[in-house]
Amino acid sequence: MAASWKRFLPDPYIVALVTAVIVASLLPCRGIFATGFGYLTTAAIVLLFFLHGARLSREAVLAGIGHWRLHLMVLAASFVLFPVLGLAVRAASAGRINPGIADGLLFLCLLPSTVQSSIALTAVARGNVAAAVCSASASNLIGIFLTPVLVGALLGVHGGGVSLKAVQSIVLQLLVPFLAGHFSRPLTAAWLQKRKAIVGLVDRGSIVLVVYTAFSAAVVEGLWARVSGADLALILILDALVLAVMLGVTTWGARAFGFNKADEVAIVFCGSKKSLASGVPMAGVLFPAAAVGMMIMPLMIFHQMQLMVCAVLARRYASRPAEPETL
Repeated sequence: MAASWKRFLPDPYIVALVTAVIVASLLPCRGIFATGFGYLTTAAIVLLFFLHGARLSREAVLAGIGHWRLHLMVLAASFVLFPVLGLAVRAASAGRINPGIADGLLFLCLLPSTVQSSIALTAVARGNVAAAVCSASASNLIGIFLTPVLVGALLGVHGGGVSLKAVQSIVLQLLVPFLAGHFSRPLTAAWLQKRKAIVGLVDRGSIVLVVYTAFSAAVVEGLWARVSGADLALILILDALVLAVMLGVTTWGARAFGFNKADEVAIVFCGSKKSLASGVPMAGVLFPAAAVGMMIMPLMIFHQMQLMVCAVLARRYASRPAEPETL
C-alpha cells in the first residue's frame, strides 16, 4: 500500500530544482556572494564531471563498442536530427516567443544525450544495456567538443561564440576532470560503488547549485520582467513537440534499419534525450552569466518531460514477450 501512493509523490530532484529557481527569484545572490557562488559553482562542475568519468566502466564500454551501426544512429539523432529540428522550431517560433528562450530551445537540441537515465531506462525496458552505456558515454564525450562548436556556429551572434577562453574553460572544467575521474577508477571505483547514495547526492546537488547561481544572475538582470506566462506555456508545447518528434523518428529509424527490439530500446532512449547534467555547466561556460537562466529554462522543463514520458515507454517495452538477447 505504501509503495502505491509513493509513486504519486514528486521526484525530490525536480522539487530541488524548482526550489532553487524559486529561491533564486526571491533571494538571488549578489555582489561578493555572487562571486563566491561563482567559484563554488566552478568547483561543483569539476567534481560533477570527475564523478561522471569515475562511473564510466571501461568493461561495459568495450562490451558495446562494436555495435557501430547503433552508435552512429544515436549520434546522428543527437547531433544532426536534433539540431535540424531545433533550427526549425526556432524559425517557426520567431516573433512568438522571447528570443532568449528561442535560443534556449535550440541550445537544448545541441546537447549530448543523458548517461545515467538513458542506461537505467534501457535496463528497465530490457534493452541492450552494454550498447546504451557505450552510446550515451560516447555522446557525452563527443559533446564536450561538438556542442561548443555547434553553439558557436548556430548561436554565435547571440554571445555563444567559441573563443579560445571558452575552449580552455571546456577543457579545464569538463574534459580534464572527466578523464581524471575515468583513469582514477582503479583507486576510486570500489569506494564510489559502496557510496552510491553520497555520490548521487553530490551529483544532483551540483546541478541544483549551478541552477541557483545561473538563475540568480538572470534574475538580477531582470529575467522575470522579460519572461511571461505565455512564454512558459509555449516552452511546454515546443518541448513536448521536440520530444514527440524525436521519439517517433528514433523508433521508426530503428525499425526501418532492421534493429532488434533490444537495440531499438537503446536507440530510442539514448537518441531522444538531452543531458541536464552536461547542459547546465556548458551553458555557464559558453554564455554570459545573465543569459544562462533563460537559456537553460527550456532544458529544465524538457528534462522532466523526457523522464516522465520515457519511464512510461520503458514499462511498455518491458511488458513485451521475452526474446533472445543480442549485442
